[in-house]
Amino acid sequence: MIKVGLFGFGRTGKLVAAEIIKDPQCSLEWVVRNTHENEGAFASELLGIKSLQGKIVCKDTFQESPQFFDENKVDIIIDFSDRSGFYLYNKAAGKLGIKVVTAISKYEKMDISRIEELSTDTAVVFSPNITVGINLILVLSELLEKIIPDADIQIVEEHFRDKPEVSGTALKIAERLNLNPETHVKSIRAGGIVGKHEVLFGLPNQTLRLIHESNSRSAFGRGAVFASKWVINKPPGLYDMESIIRAELIKNITI
Repeated sequence: MIKVGLFGFGRTGKLVAAEIIKDPQCSLEWVVRNTHENEGAFASELLGIKSLQGKIVCKDTFQESPQFFDENKVDIIIDFSDRSGFYLYNKAAGKLGIKVVTAISKYEKMDISRIEELSTDTAVVFSPNITVGINLILVLSELLEKIIPDADIQIVEEHFRDKPEVSGTALKIAERLNLNPETHVKSIRAGGIVGKHEVLFGLPNQTLRLIHESNSRSAFGRGAVFASKWVINKPPGLYDMESIIRAELIKNITI
């Protein structure tokens, strides 16, 4: 059983908590959130899950309790909070060897330096998009680009109507394939689309499409659980979901 501590209990964090609780190999020990709302309650009860997992702690209370990790031991921390959460646990994680999975996309350069420092003491998975499907798309796109370098490649990303910026994931795919995003990334905004990415490889007589569509933010929770199981017995180091997926593909290809 992997004992998990979760930072973040907002819109995505609640779905992540639900996925951790539902996994038979994981136990959600506690959740740290920004507010005192429902402090002392269990995340499982609030989510309507018949279990007593994930005691809720306010970030202020967590900060004021230096013995927290002695009284609430965990094997791994999953972080879906804002970037400030990292500074509450990074020293303890390094000292105690607690593994870390962080899926925050808006770290500053200084934060990333601290994450790299932490990875010298414990295993850290750092992936802004931690869904299995998206990282599989990244790895397979690179592979196809090498196999069929003469293909015309276009990237299409679809998101909810109010998302203003171009998808970071689409830009990352373009970067991996050495493509100019201004000419090779197309954006569609409509309704409440959670997220869809398509990488199109055009050849004279055929077309290949790699498509990933997120139907729920629960996919982030499944990705975090997947990463946690993978990294739990790994030595100190900095890992990401791309390298995890690549390693799993190599391990399981039997052709």
